[in-house]
Amino acid sequence: MSNTYSIRTFRCGHCDYAVPRHAPGTQHRNHCPVCLWSRHLDDLPGDRESGCGGLMEPVGISPRPDGEWMVVHRCRRCDTLHRTRIAGDDDPIALMSLAVRPLARPPFPLTALLPMQSGLPEPPAGDEPPSRGEGAW
Repeated sequence: MSNTYSIRTFRCGHCDYAVPRHAPGTQHRNHCPVCLWSRHLDDLPGDRESGCGGLMEPVGISPRPDGEWMVVHRCRRCDTLHRTRIAGDDDPIALMSLAVRPLARPPFPLTALLPMQSGLPEPPAGDEPPSRGEGAW
């Protein structure tokens, strides 16, 4: 690999993709456009002052007041949370998968919502939810 190529790219610490240092729509490339993982390098965007260096997992999407999406990262080493702008070359499927994660994997069983629906009786205590095809309580 040439020195010029390695100066213009860095390797993702999660998926090993050769990430271009410059990205459309952002001044400070700080995450992989394929898997959205990052490395904890900054205390403030672009300052490269963090001494941690841990991998940062994408854990959510947060909208800015203007509607632009931000990726929320949590450092696997020190638990710091950072929000970073999405870039124009970020994988749209990875972004959408991250955005719908709370709906796809809620922190409670979906059957807990049944008693909240008007007109439905509460399930008897200890009963399992109905299997497919048996209908609702």
